[in-house]
Amino acid sequence: MIFITVGTQLPFDRLIKVLDVWAGENASTGVFGQIGPSKLIPKNFESAAFLSPSEIAEKFSNADLIIAHAGMGTVLSAMKLRKPILIFPRRADLGEHRNDHQMATARWLESRLGLTVAFDEEALLDRLQSWKSIGPGPVIPDYASADFVDRLRGAIASF
Repeated sequence: MIFITVGTQLPFDRLIKVLDVWAGENASTGVFGQIGPSKLIPKNFESAAFLSPSEIAEKFSNADLIIAHAGMGTVLSAMKLRKPILIFPRRADLGEHRNDHQMATARWLESRLGLTVAFDEEALLDRLQSWKSIGPGPVIPDYASADFVDRLRGAIASF
């Protein structure tokens, strides 16, 4: 199952539209979308505007792939659960966000962590052709390292 999540603050109709067409052409692949306040209701996959935390956790657990905006909560959750993630950042020039921080975040995640990113619809469809080969990101621990915590304490104490 592919789980799509766009967060809760803003619509992301461009992503929903592309994935609705893809899901219609790939009906054997189960898709569920948490679509936020979208004006577009998908015809080819099940969706809900919002999910409870327990429903989100269930969708994450059952997903073979997560497709998401470049929201760090979603990215970190996917990495924590060792789930493959395909990131499709929102673009400010298309009115999908107030600024392009998601584009910058996605570039960083791709270059530094090796996560799979699609910056436009064509790249998204291309990555979906081989979605089963998308791997999870690097392992992240439950807690920060002792060294990091010590350095952070030292920085805070210096103020």
